[in-house]
Amino acid sequence: MHPELPPVLDACCGSRMFWFNRTDARACFIDKRSETHSLPDISSRGGSRILEVKPDIIADFAAMPFMDGSFAMVVFDPPHLVRAGKKGWQAKKYGKLEGDWQGMLRAGFAECFRVLKNEGTLIFKWNEHEVPVSEILKLTPAQPLIGQRCGKTAKTHWLVFMKLHLTSL
Repeated sequence: MHPELPPVLDACCGSRMFWFNRTDARACFIDKRSETHSLPDISSRGGSRILEVKPDIIADFAAMPFMDGSFAMVVFDPPHLVRAGKKGWQAKKYGKLEGDWQGMLRAGFAECFRVLKNEGTLIFKWNEHEVPVSEILKLTPAQPLIGQRCGKTAKTHWLVFMKLHLTSL
């Protein structure tokens, strides 16, 4: 396994878009993808920008290679798009839900709680552009403590959960 882990896990880091410091040593960044793309962007010099998905460890959030209770905090920002084209910039930037995505997200929640220490915090981010957050919350028995909607049309949700030692999560 991984004996000297930092206290925070980003279980689906993508390009680390919301991190203030994208190389923060307090976090272990995992993703099942490791790839670099040049995306068209008319606001960037040269008309494109680089999108890099470069995790510390290549791993799937539905089957993480860590021992139970390894992290004090887990950040879970899984793909939220179902209808994005595989080669489109949105799928490259955010990832794409395919196949039994409900089962995948259910397993992802279970894994996040498994690797979380007792009384640890899970921060979950979801954009309900295609799938309402109420449908996603049905995929875990855990109840969020607090939450916040943000974004131009209030479609992005930030939810905070806490793992309690008496919980079977």
